[in-house]
Amino acid sequence: MRTLIYGGTIVNEGWKFIGSLVIDGEKIENIIEGNDVPRGHFDETVDATGCFVMPGVIDEHVHFREPGMTEKATIASESRAAAYGGVTTYFDMPNTNPPTVTPEALDDKFRRAEHDSHVNYSFFFGATNSNAETFGTLDFHRIPGVKLFMGSSTGNMLVDRYGSLLNVFKTCAALGVPLMAHCEDNDIIKKNMEMMQKAYGEDPPVALHPLIRSEEACYQSSALAVSLARQFGTRFHVAHVSTAKELSLAMPQPADGGVPQITMEAVIAHLFFSSDDYATKNALIKCNPAVKSKDDREALRKALNDGRIFTIATDHAPHLLSQKQGGCRKAASGMPMVQFSLVTMLELVDEGVLTIERLVELMCHNPARLFDVSKRGYLRKGYQADVAIVRPDSPWTVDKDVIQSSCKWSPMEGHEFRWRVEQTICNGHIIYNKGTFDETYRGEAVVFRS
Repeated sequence: MRTLIYGGTIVNEGWKFIGSLVIDGEKIENIIEGNDVPRGHFDETVDATGCFVMPGVIDEHVHFREPGMTEKATIASESRAAAYGGVTTYFDMPNTNPPTVTPEALDDKFRRAEHDSHVNYSFFFGATNSNAETFGTLDFHRIPGVKLFMGSSTGNMLVDRYGSLLNVFKTCAALGVPLMAHCEDNDIIKKNMEMMQKAYGEDPPVALHPLIRSEEACYQSSALAVSLARQFGTRFHVAHVSTAKELSLAMPQPADGGVPQITMEAVIAHLFFSSDDYATKNALIKCNPAVKSKDDREALRKALNDGRIFTIATDHAPHLLSQKQGGCRKAASGMPMVQFSLVTMLELVDEGVLTIERLVELMCHNPARLFDVSKRGYLRKGYQADVAIVRPDSPWTVDKDVIQSSCKWSPMEGHEFRWRVEQTICNGHIIYNKGTFDETYRGEAVVFRS
């Protein structure tokens, strides 16, 4: 099947230009600059006039909750939400039930995704206090890397023994595979919580969340992790950086333009919200690490442009709305954002926070570079045809009817977006088209380092 996308502004590898994209089967056959519409036989044509055509987003950090927490979400429901949002590839985290800390659990996730995932997929393998010796048995052509929890989160996968941390960093370095970590110091968090409970009761107000899961809790853990990565030469990725102070740990871009040994991820929650929003959003924006001050948010936004932030993801983490009630102790942490990540960042483009070319670099190119994804993340001849087509100046408002995540709530509810995802194309297949979704399509397992 041959598909032609014409008339749109193509955004790719630091450039934008009016042009056409020719797709043959699953792959990009040609990219043609100019207003002239290519001739030939096409089974499908897409008039993208007035739209921007970019690579499909690679969301390197999601929690789709399957297996074990399917009352919150499933691979099917959340990959559908991804497609609605222009996301064509995701990497799911290991803190499910059972956790993805054995080869058997990893294989089970791949079987589930093969059957149910509407877009492309892979899964991080989870580190524990005692499983580093397992890493060498894994096929790192099929997974992005290892995920380490240095702060407690859903799934109770905290690695808190210093000897175990050394072994994880050393083993990943020896294997040459990326290590990604959730960095928060649990002892600092525990002391802060006890102090707040003495002052405010068992369940302190959610506005205190950034004081409990504090700047220092984030920085101390990130600093330890970065020091271990430097000691062993581990390729290390700091997940969901939330503070200005942590940005001081960033490693500069190599002179040759390659991927730094130590990289940092920002997520939508910390780029869009600030601690002022607890007053209206309450626990809907409670996540770990916490949404912090406006100054922290502005520092993160600045770091999008100077190279300290290398990727943008969502940390998409749905819960039932009933589980989001309460304060710092009782309300669950996490929010569903995969459907709204691209349009949210495009809103920041309109505000002048970053350019659309830089957005594509951070959300598409750099995740592919960091994890050495094979033939995805760019619009290039011979690459898989993963494409997002977005239209500016097309207002719409988030309500429950448009939310695709099975939890059926979003902190973006009531927000009017000015950008709209018109089409999402996954491996050359139009899976989402102006409100119409192809339920029958299934994505592919991502290949790495090949």
